[in-house]
Amino acid sequence: MTSTIAKVLINVHIRLRPMLVNVTDLSHIVSILFYNALTVADDMKNKLILLTILTLVTAPLCLVSSAQAQQEKVFAIAIHGGAGTINKSNMTKKKRKAYETVLKKARDRGYVMLAAGETSQAAVIAAIQILEESPLFNAGKGAVYTFDGGHELDASIMNGKTLNAGAVSGVKTVKSPIALAEKVMEKSVHVMLSGEGAEVFAKQQGLALVDNRYFNTEARYKSLLRAKKQLIKKEQELKDFQAAHQTLGNEYKYGTVGAVALDMSGTLTAGTSTGGMTAKRFGRIGDAPIIGAGTYANNESCAVSATGHGEYFIRYHVAADICARMQYQGISLEKAADVVINDVLVAAGGSGGIIAIDAAGNITMPFNSSGMYRASKSSNGEEFVGIFRDD
Repeated sequence: MTSTIAKVLINVHIRLRPMLVNVTDLSHIVSILFYNALTVADDMKNKLILLTILTLVTAPLCLVSSAQAQQEKVFAIAIHGGAGTINKSNMTKKKRKAYETVLKKARDRGYVMLAAGETSQAAVIAAIQILEESPLFNAGKGAVYTFDGGHELDASIMNGKTLNAGAVSGVKTVKSPIALAEKVMEKSVHVMLSGEGAEVFAKQQGLALVDNRYFNTEARYKSLLRAKKQLIKKEQELKDFQAAHQTLGNEYKYGTVGAVALDMSGTLTAGTSTGGMTAKRFGRIGDAPIIGAGTYANNESCAVSATGHGEYFIRYHVAADICARMQYQGISLEKAADVVINDVLVAAGGSGGIIAIDAAGNITMPFNSSGMYRASKSSNGEEFVGIFRDD
């Protein structure tokens, strides 16, 4: 028996020696051990003894290998609370802390879910819902006012594995538009629903409905009054609402929240939610619910959520363009996003930013405006929260 074990160990040593530099597959090692036990043992009794010993020795190694493989799987999340004219001189320490606290809460909520093995889709929705519940951001509770003094909300979500997507626009009584967008994706035969029809569907799906006044906030109302005063004055001067609207400052044209994530299974998801543009009229819809403009995800490239002057993001198909440049030009996520945001959009006169993540867990968050509320966290240990370019 002793000589048999010696023979097995010698043979195993010979076979494993080339692998000692970089042993990455314990299952292969285990198979070598069992093969030698069967071929070198001189009788059935010895074979059974050796197999029993090897089973007891290698079982814990396999469990460790499995646990390590689980830990090594990359996952990450990035979120944004909108880009725009964010004046650094007006950003008090107290105000900044309030924004960063919510950003961290949303980011960490999604990250904890990813670390527990939950899907990127679930993490994206959970993160966005925290932002929707905060009056600080232009989505959900913090939605801006329309010209007529109400609130109309939009949202969308896309799964990078299935390329399935869901979106809603112009909803007035749905507490969480991103939750409704997911229902559209999973429980309907459509991609986008709008207005009253979307709200009927939300009721059928058992989602929380609220009075439109739920979205009222003092800060957003004051912003509406300032915008309307300027619009009415300029419309009287120029005799043209379109020309008058173009005189509005960018602070009235921005505001969105979004999240992108990569889960342990390698699936990318992107989601976006918004209250739209301050003093918008005639049922205006921006880029947030438009798949390819404000939201896009494809496991072959990346997941993107956008924020900024929506009309430009629609015209230039911003989210999908970034993914396409990666997939077809073979360039990095950072390069693709930088070209679209800082070259294409700037040349066109569009402003804003995006958050994006690729299949390897790389994250980029470029913007061409004065600031963008953003945060990220990755399984590689990196985490970030910031507002301005020098953060």
